[in-house]
Amino acid sequence: MPKHVSIQGFQGSFHEVAARQFFGAAPALLPCATFAAVVAHVVHGTAEAGLMAMENSLAGSILPNYLLLERHPVRVTGEVYLPIHQHLLALPGTTLAAVQQVHSHPMALRQCGEFLDRHPHWKLVETDDTGHSAQLLAQHRTPGVAVVAGAQAAEQFGLHILAPAIHDDPHNYTRFLVLEHADSARPDPLADKASLYFCAPHAPGRLAAVLARVAAHGLNLSKLQSCPRPGQPWHYGFHADVECENPAQLEALLADLAPVTEELRVLGAYRRGHWNTAASQTIDAQVAPQLT
Repeated sequence: MPKHVSIQGFQGSFHEVAARQFFGAAPALLPCATFAAVVAHVVHGTAEAGLMAMENSLAGSILPNYLLLERHPVRVTGEVYLPIHQHLLALPGTTLAAVQQVHSHPMALRQCGEFLDRHPHWKLVETDDTGHSAQLLAQHRTPGVAVVAGAQAAEQFGLHILAPAIHDDPHNYTRFLVLEHADSARPDPLADKASLYFCAPHAPGRLAAVLARVAAHGLNLSKLQSCPRPGQPWHYGFHADVECENPAQLEALLADLAPVTEELRVLGAYRRGHWNTAASQTIDAQVAPQLT
């Protein structure tokens, strides 16, 4: 168990909730303003592990974080799927009519686009973190300001849930990856998922050849994300998540992919996380009467 875990965000953030879900209460959390700082703590050894959001089921992938995986000596050792329930928080006594600005992380604002579009006169202000936005509102008590954040932020900072469950879809999840230093991460004999990075020759049919070999092994490709290759305009590398039954299946796949790729790396092999749609719906159904 790590003693220190770096996370993007501060008290009351979804990263804090995800870290506690995966690691429990024991590790000390090191809050970071940026994802690059999360990785830097792991690389420099000031944290034995890091937790970094990679994609949201509504807002999509966080592309710069894939580049961080490519360029730094870290290894993926786990994943967390966290149901994200975004609420509009305000100071007690605030009404919807009094709101003039809404502050939050840009990904959180994107997850609530339909609700926010119904209030075109509100000014949307992008911030570094959902929890930090809630904390600043509680400290400065600025009239006319609301924030988009989770129920944990409302509870920790004494804010009122002005509008519950404002995200566009009840099945709103964020996937987080657990990172360790590449030199110290230990192989997991029970790993059933792997994150790969590969580059295919820039020619017709070469990417299809890679995908065909994955299919030939009967493995599920749960994620495929293209990212630009630095110094090669309009050329792309690919991040792929592959589900397998055991490490031997992964080794057989890697041997088969080597002849059809220019670069092939395993960014991590780990136990797959799980998400529960029914639990997500239950939380949304219960949050209004409990917290408003």
